[in-house]
Amino acid sequence: MTHQPFGRLFVTPVLPFTHDGAIDEPAFRNFLRGFLTEEYLEAGIALIANPEAGELFYLDRDERRLVLSIVMEEVAGRAPVVAGVVDVTTAGFVQCAKDAAEAGADGLFVFPPVGAQDVTSCWNADMYPEVFVDILQAIAAEVDLPMIIHPVAQMSPGYGVGLTSAVTRTILREVPNVVGWKMTYNYDGYRTITDVIRAEDRPIEVLGAVAKYFHENLLNGAMDGTSSGAWNYALEPMMAHIQAWRAGDVEQATKIWEGGLRQLQSYVFSDFGRLHVRYKAAVWLRGLIPSPEMRAPMPKPRRSEVADLVVKLRDAGLDVIDDAAIEAELDRLQAR
Repeated sequence: MTHQPFGRLFVTPVLPFTHDGAIDEPAFRNFLRGFLTEEYLEAGIALIANPEAGELFYLDRDERRLVLSIVMEEVAGRAPVVAGVVDVTTAGFVQCAKDAAEAGADGLFVFPPVGAQDVTSCWNADMYPEVFVDILQAIAAEVDLPMIIHPVAQMSPGYGVGLTSAVTRTILREVPNVVGWKMTYNYDGYRTITDVIRAEDRPIEVLGAVAKYFHENLLNGAMDGTSSGAWNYALEPMMAHIQAWRAGDVEQATKIWEGGLRQLQSYVFSDFGRLHVRYKAAVWLRGLIPSPEMRAPMPKPRRSEVADLVVKLRDAGLDVIDDAAIEAELDRLQAR
């Protein structure tokens, strides 16, 4: 069961850049409008401004505020807007949250700490949950907005890329502002964390992220909404797939899933070290943004990846730009 407004189909949009590295505002606005049709808004589409897919780690404060203002203007109150919040200091987290509140965001999309190894690659979240809890509580003390958690953590066999059950319970119980949990997990971890969330005595939205699992997640009733970059490049078949499930048409949902959508999502999500590169390359290949340009040190798409994406997109019934345009842009990127 979904609990509006945060059990929505949240998109984490990519952010187009011009060839000189600036935010391409006209291209971004045009891209966002593809999600904001009456049909998609009615179906539950909503936006997260400044997600990881939008390269917020490589945007300065003014650029983040610009991105949020663009999203707010384009949405114009027709759906919830949640704003990404991250910084290398707790004070910076709080300031970022304040900026979001000042801009009128409906909620916060909060990342774990970034920076020194003590709070990132070497952080034992189960033993020291206060590292993240303290940040969340500092934000809540200054900004009273609902929070969706982006629970990325060290990869583990039981969970994939996500915080464990123990720290999830701690956060949910110590930070009442948390209303949604992005499911960054592998298949087993997804089931485990879903059970943890469902056991709480208040509604917390289970938001699917890893789109290669969506068919099973929907079958299991374990997806109140989404927080996913897969919408960027596969909006039409993903919406048709979800709508079929909502209508109880398992046969149609399975037909869509096995008609190329599963294969596309499996490829994009097969390597988390290339996930956001593939998101952006796929969006560009569909002709939805002018370039797959990313800010260094984010890597360039490899020709082999682009070739694979072209096949997977076409097999899913999605249009792709012509080969000459693909080659010209890849040549330009490689020449830099």
